[in-house]
Amino acid sequence: MKLRPPSVRARLTLWHAGVLTLIICTFSAGILLFVGARLYAALDAQLGREVTTIDKIYREEPEELKDLASHWGLTLFQVMEGPRVRYETEAWGREGLSAALRTGDSTSPLSWTAANGRRYRVQTVSASSYRVAAAIEETSLRNTLWTLAIILAMGIPFAVGLAIAGGYFLAGRVLSPVGAMAEKAREITAESLAKRLPVDNAEDEFGRLATVFNDTLSRLQDAFERLRRFTADASHELRTPLTAMRSVGEVALRNTLDVTAYRDVIGSMLEEVDRLTRLVESLLILTRADSGTVQLAPEALDIGVLAGNVVDQLRVLADEKQQTLTLRAAIPVRAIADAALVRHALMNLIHNAIKYTPKSGAISVEVNATGSGQAVIEVRDTGPGIPVAHRNRIFDRFYRVDASRSRDEGGVGLGLAIARWAIEANGGKIELAGDGAQGGVFRVLLPANNAPTLGKQ
Repeated sequence: MKLRPPSVRARLTLWHAGVLTLIICTFSAGILLFVGARLYAALDAQLGREVTTIDKIYREEPEELKDLASHWGLTLFQVMEGPRVRYETEAWGREGLSAALRTGDSTSPLSWTAANGRRYRVQTVSASSYRVAAAIEETSLRNTLWTLAIILAMGIPFAVGLAIAGGYFLAGRVLSPVGAMAEKAREITAESLAKRLPVDNAEDEFGRLATVFNDTLSRLQDAFERLRRFTADASHELRTPLTAMRSVGEVALRNTLDVTAYRDVIGSMLEEVDRLTRLVESLLILTRADSGTVQLAPEALDIGVLAGNVVDQLRVLADEKQQTLTLRAAIPVRAIADAALVRHALMNLIHNAIKYTPKSGAISVEVNATGSGQAVIEVRDTGPGIPVAHRNRIFDRFYRVDASRSRDEGGVGLGLAIARWAIEANGGKIELAGDGAQGGVFRVLLPANNAPTLGKQ
């Protein structure tokens, strides 16, 4: 059976309890070692004073050694002159402390365990002709340390229990914003993308996480809105020519017409088919742009020559409206870009200018370069211009300043959107310049030296 991984709260609690347990154990061990060192230091100091006292009495008044036990309470000591025992207390002999001296003579205190299990602290002071040894029982000291160890050991489980309880409580408090965000996220659906996750403190980690999610939701909401708007606009644009074709066809079927009338009906239907074809082609281009499947073929271009070819192709449309279409390219301007996409963008811009410029108007295409090396293409016309209220949305898909007039002219509101994608895909920029009061001015900027990267609208 596969065990479920513990929750974040449980993991935080275990980590908190584990770290705190390690700290408590380390602290307890440190206390035990410190207290033991201090107690042994005090015991060794007392033992050193006793050895010094015995040595002094032996050197000054050797006959007074037997009085040390009765008057000074020193019951564990021995004085030897060479191999002979000059004096030793009864307790020394009874406990067999002479064996402690045979384990090694040293001026440093050492611990020794008697046959009966008692432990003693023994120190020796040697001179050229004699040796003084003394001992102090360390049972009470060891009992004190053992009691302290038991107290600390018994306190550790209680401390661990408190650490687990406190860690669980603190983890719950810390993770409460995550729970609130999860509850709010469950309420967010495709129909309620306007809802946002709560942000208690935008400066902490959870606040930054919620802010990132809210930004993502904003982008998703914008994408959904654009998708809905795109679907609705595309359906509307497709329905209009289909409705016109259906109406013309039904009228032709109900009435008996002559050959000329039938030719007019067929011609009208072909015009609507042409409108549908252009719309489908535009939608296909934008779909490929959004999916990122368009592969660029960047090359060194002479922008003046490219713009001249586009102007020559569209001049016949300008002549039909008695418009003046001119190209000004005073200097050779080169850029690295995909020729087909740049040509498509210029075709849309210039065709758009011809459509909305009245008869006998003027359209000019000017090619130049900036000081930083960017190629600049400006398309100017003497049309009605674009009002300020519409300038921010002029590049949106299916957006038209005058919907009825644009449909009569044959536009569907995708030309500028395609032009912007084509230029941005080549690493460039397209913008609406001028104030719109004296016609439209569209400015295209293309990088002169940087290789383009495929961009999405």
